[in-house]
Amino acid sequence: MLSTAHHADVVIIGAGIAGLSAAHRLTSAGLSVSVLEAAPRIGGRMSTAEVDGFRLDHIGPLLTTTCPQLRVTPGLEGLVLRTFAPGVLVHSEGRQYRTGDVRGARGALKAARALASAPRPPMGGPIDQARVAAALTRLAATPAARILARPEQTALAALSHRGLPARTVNGFLRPLLAALLADPGLTTSSRCADLVLRDYARGRLCVPEGGSATLPELLAAALPPGTVRTGVHVTAADITSVRTEEHGELGCRSLLVATGAGAAAELLPGLRAPSFHPVTVLHHTAPAPPPTGTALLLDADGSGPVAHTAVMSAVDPTRAPRGRTLISSTVLGTPPPGLERAVRTHLAALYGVRTDDWELLAVHHDPEAVPAMPAPHDLRRPVRLLAGLYVCGDHRDTSTVRGALYSGRRAADAVLADLGVRPAGHTPLPEAA
Repeated sequence: MLSTAHHADVVIIGAGIAGLSAAHRLTSAGLSVSVLEAAPRIGGRMSTAEVDGFRLDHIGPLLTTTCPQLRVTPGLEGLVLRTFAPGVLVHSEGRQYRTGDVRGARGALKAARALASAPRPPMGGPIDQARVAAALTRLAATPAARILARPEQTALAALSHRGLPARTVNGFLRPLLAALLADPGLTTSSRCADLVLRDYARGRLCVPEGGSATLPELLAAALPPGTVRTGVHVTAADITSVRTEEHGELGCRSLLVATGAGAAAELLPGLRAPSFHPVTVLHHTAPAPPPTGTALLLDADGSGPVAHTAVMSAVDPTRAPRGRTLISSTVLGTPPPGLERAVRTHLAALYGVRTDDWELLAVHHDPEAVPAMPAPHDLRRPVRLLAGLYVCGDHRDTSTVRGALYSGRRAADAVLADLGVRPAGHTPLPEAA
């Protein structure tokens, strides 16, 4: 058994961003915390591999510059966000079209004037583009409480009620939401989809500088030394102790399970595990970068397996060695047979360049990448199972980085309330995750 020096007020199982954000709040309130991670590295799905000087995300979720949790979570003060070009590039019928650039209240008029002489794209002409900009501008100004009070349906069904032409919905909003939610069928709750689309309308799409692993690395670095231990496999747990393969038993006053949804259900019998959206990410390097700059490129036609792709070395130069090009592409759902060949062919069509001389650096597939949020979806699933036993993660709020950080904060506050400890520098929780 571990010595009494290893006893902690709170044991957290899982060193993803939810567990690490909870650990920071608990240690800031004066509690001793031990974070146990089975993997050899922290971060969970927010992992980044280093290959020949490239930094390659395993999943690489898209973030927005307006995510409040990235600003208010202690430990993330040093986070640098690298932004994509405003709006997105949409590939349809053999051409690329820039759309979805919302820039304040004048976005609709500006879009109409800019596109007045442009050829009519499959997702709509200048007037349709202006309507999209106006709709996104209205959504950006809508309070979260009003969105959560709307009737709930699937995201796909809700798109048909926005007063926009079908070509605009299918050519822009549908592929954009699929990319943001990692849900190609758009079975996600319309409320969750509107919250995500609202963040897009308010800011810019972005990624963390240096890769997704930067978030957990910053959070872990802000914790007291020795708080996080990797390579520790938990075999059983209850409110007062955790049993591990490597070190025997560790005592505690409270237990917080911060693993993925599947692992949490195994540790906590009776906890419902959601279904998942699989995600596959492929990373290539090319002799020369495709001519899309820092834009996110979406496929509107569903003509191949790639949902979205970008020249990540242009968006974030720290992800590739100097003078090298990194193209990262995401496949949603179950990958098809002959994945790499199909992706290479699809990328040639999307970018309009040859890809036979591109080198494949890595393929990362996660069948449980994103917990599904079908309607009806509870955006506030309980984090307190009973006094002394808690759970957090993106499966408790929204299946986003924002939801994971928010649930960690909720779980930590529940622990502190049950132990009668007042949070240090208490601030109210921000609006819905």
